[in-house]
Amino acid sequence: MDGGRYLVAAHLREGRPISELARVHGVHRSWLYKLLARYRREGEAGLAPRSRRPHRSPAAMGPELEAAIVRLRGELLAQGLDAGALTIQWHLTRERGAAPSASSIVRLLRRRGLVVPEPHKRPRSSMIRFEAALPNQLWQTDATHWALADGSAVEILNVIDDHSRLLVAATPFRTVKAADVVALFHRAAERVGYPAALLSDNGAVFTGSYRGGKVLLESELERLGIVGKHARPYHPQTCGKVERFHQTEKRWLAVQPPAATLDELAAQLDRFRVQYNLHRPHRALGRRTPQEIFDAKVKAGPGSAAPAVHYRVRYDQVDAAGKVSLRYDSRLLHIGLGRRHRGTPIVLFIADRAVRIVTADGELLRELILDPTRNYQRQSA
Repeated sequence: MDGGRYLVAAHLREGRPISELARVHGVHRSWLYKLLARYRREGEAGLAPRSRRPHRSPAAMGPELEAAIVRLRGELLAQGLDAGALTIQWHLTRERGAAPSASSIVRLLRRRGLVVPEPHKRPRSSMIRFEAALPNQLWQTDATHWALADGSAVEILNVIDDHSRLLVAATPFRTVKAADVVALFHRAAERVGYPAALLSDNGAVFTGSYRGGKVLLESELERLGIVGKHARPYHPQTCGKVERFHQTEKRWLAVQPPAATLDELAAQLDRFRVQYNLHRPHRALGRRTPQEIFDAKVKAGPGSAAPAVHYRVRYDQVDAAGKVSLRYDSRLLHIGLGRRHRGTPIVLFIADRAVRIVTADGELLRELILDPTRNYQRQSA
C-alpha cells in the first residue's frame, strides 16, 4: 500500500486528524486535503500516483523552431561543416537573436534520430593543452592524403597558426617535396608575416636529423632566425591542432564535386580557406572566427619565440630525511625541507625550473629556482 492510501484510510477509518497525520508522517496538510478530495470524487483511482509533468511548458520549443534546427543541421552537413549542437546554437542566435540551450538542441536531435550517443570520452579537464600566446608565435604544418576524381593519390600540405587556428596555407601536390615545403612557407609568409617558430612531425621533408643531416626547410628556418620544432616520434598529439584540422578539411572536401586536377583541387581549397578563416565559428575560439582572433593581437615574428613553459602539479610526501625528489630534464634532483616536516603531505607547483612547495593546508614550505647542475638543491641564505 502506498503512503497516500495509508494516510487516507487512517483519517477515514481511524478518525485521526489531518494535522496529526501530517505532523507524524512529515507531509503537508494541503497535500492530504487534495488526496481526500480526489478520493471522494474518483474513489480508489483518485489515489493512484500521477505524472508530475506540467500541463503546459511556455519555454518548450515550438514546431517552427524544431524545424529550423533540423533544417540548419541538414544544411551544415550538406556543406561539409560542423553541425553539432553548439554550432547550431551559434547560427540560430545570429539568425533570431536567441536560441535554446545546447542540451535542448541535443535532446531534439536525438529524438529525431539525427545523432547517435557516443561512449563517454576522456574528460577535457584531464588533457594538458598548450596554445601559443600570440598570432605567428607558432605555426603547425603537416601533409595529409586525398584523391582526385580518377582515384589518383595526392597530398595536401596544410599550415595553421597555433594561436588563432588561422589556415595560413592549404595546397595540393602529387607528392610533397622539400622544395615545395619551402616555397609554400614563403608564399604563406607573404600574406600574414613570418612566424617565430614552426612545428611539424618528423617527415622526411621537414627534418633530416634522424639521418644525421638537414633538409632544405631546416636550413631556410635557420637563415631566417625561425625556431624549428618537431613532434616526438609516434606522438601525433604534439601536432594535434593541425591533425584535427585535417578532419575538418576532408569533411568539407567530401561534399564538393570531386576535383579532376590539382588546379581544381587548389581552387576548392582556396574557397575553403576563405570559409574556414572568415565565416566558420570555431568552438575552441569561443565561437569566433580564426581571422577575428588573428587580427585582434600584435603578431610575433622571427626571433621572438619564447620557450614554452611546462607546468606540473605533483602530490607527494616529505621522506624520512626531510627532503623530496624531483626529476628535471631526465635528472633526479633533491630538495631539502627539514626533518621536522618528514611525513608531511605536500603539493609541488612546478613551472619549468620555478618550484613552490606547500602543505595540504596551503602553507608555503619552500620556493626555489632549480639548479640542474646540482643533485642537492642549495638552501637559500
